[in-house]
Amino acid sequence: MIRISTIFIAICMVLVAASLGLVLYAVAGISGTESAIVALTALTFLILYNAVSMRLRDRSDVGGQIADLSRGTADLARQVAEFGRRLASIEGRIASSNSANSDRVQSVVGEINELGGLVRQLAATVSTHEDLLAGHAPAPAPTEKPEPEVPVDLIAPFEERLAAPPPLPAPPRPTAPAAKTASAAQTVNGRNPTQMLATLRNAIDDNRIDIFLQPMVTLPQRKVRFYEAVTRVRDERDQLIAAEEFISIAEASGLIGRIDNMVLLRCVQVLRRLMVRNKDVGVFCNVAASTLGNSTSFAQCLDFLEANRALAPSLVLEFKQSTFRSLGPAETENLAALAQRGFRFSIDHVTDLRIEPRELADRGVRFIKVPASLLLDPKQASSSDIHPSDLSDLLGRFGIDLIAERIEGERAVVDLLDYDVRFGQGFLFAPPRPLRPEGASATGGAAPQQAQDIQGSNGPGIPSQGATTSGTTPATPSSRLTGNAALARRI
Repeated sequence: MIRISTIFIAICMVLVAASLGLVLYAVAGISGTESAIVALTALTFLILYNAVSMRLRDRSDVGGQIADLSRGTADLARQVAEFGRRLASIEGRIASSNSANSDRVQSVVGEINELGGLVRQLAATVSTHEDLLAGHAPAPAPTEKPEPEVPVDLIAPFEERLAAPPPLPAPPRPTAPAAKTASAAQTVNGRNPTQMLATLRNAIDDNRIDIFLQPMVTLPQRKVRFYEAVTRVRDERDQLIAAEEFISIAEASGLIGRIDNMVLLRCVQVLRRLMVRNKDVGVFCNVAASTLGNSTSFAQCLDFLEANRALAPSLVLEFKQSTFRSLGPAETENLAALAQRGFRFSIDHVTDLRIEPRELADRGVRFIKVPASLLLDPKQASSSDIHPSDLSDLLGRFGIDLIAERIEGERAVVDLLDYDVRFGQGFLFAPPRPLRPEGASATGGAAPQQAQDIQGSNGPGIPSQGATTSGTTPATPSSRLTGNAALARRI
């Protein structure tokens, strides 16, 4: 539009200049050249006038636009300032709200902690009352609870092994003061260390190293999943000596390597018998730290385990927590040799929860056995890096299963379920029991041909518990009687 008006003005000025020249030529009698000069002069004057007038008009228009732009900028600045003020006000309200919420959360957390303390006090009071009531309650009949002397029938199904009635009640256990007195007197079953060493040598030479089996069950189903082999030594009068009583003397005298080799042999024999009925069962076998560090004893163990490498997924070698914390170069190399052959490890005798799961998993540890009293101890939450309730999840991230041992009460089982513990072991489920001689439950009350078939199904060349490798000890009448009862239950 501006371009059209400019062209129109230019045409008008040309016409005005031409008309002026013609008028001067016609009226004033001026020649054509002079009239043309006058016309060009008039045209130039008109052009200059038009340019000056347009420049003045454009300047006024630009001034108006600049004024409008200044007013718009000022308005925008005011709006930005208003938005900044509102944003600051909103941030202040949010900060005050967060502070108020934090105070409320802190107060709620304090109340929850106080309630937790009250609940723990109530639980302790209830436990004390239960103990008092249990102390005044009449003792149960001996036939209502299986005693540790009931043999474990490896041929019967898992559910029937713990149901066999005991033939005779076991003698009462010694109390803690009596045990402390015996320890203070440096005697074991009336023997001094010299006599105990002689008993150990005779037991090793006469093959009187027995193993008892204590089951490990799943929680809360309580199905038998593993067995732990507990070592017992029989003296000349067939009295049993627990491992806690002779292990220190055996390590000091260098006999622990021979004992571990015999126990490994028995564990492999038991595992082969167990796997006839269930391929998923496993056996935990304890190995001493001195055996792991002794090149001669470990070489014998390694050769035997190499020959039974097929049982590696089901045979778990168990070491103490102190053993893993004091591993030397030789022990570390021997442990790596076992892990390279597929054997898995377990840690027991745990005294604190300062555990490095990544390091243990790298060394082949797949199970950690922690006493139930240690897991449920409130002091462990402050002394360890992780709360005991989170220990099972932490170990599970590295492929390690947590086993709660020494469980002796139902209340402990309920508390352990809150800690997501998958396996349990203790006298609540079953005490360690001796092995039933092979074929005792299968041959009692059965035809000779049937007994031969059942023994053949267990695999040839597997000696029974308490027998030497060259022969089998015949079953006693009491074991045959118990075998008949087991056979009747199976029928």
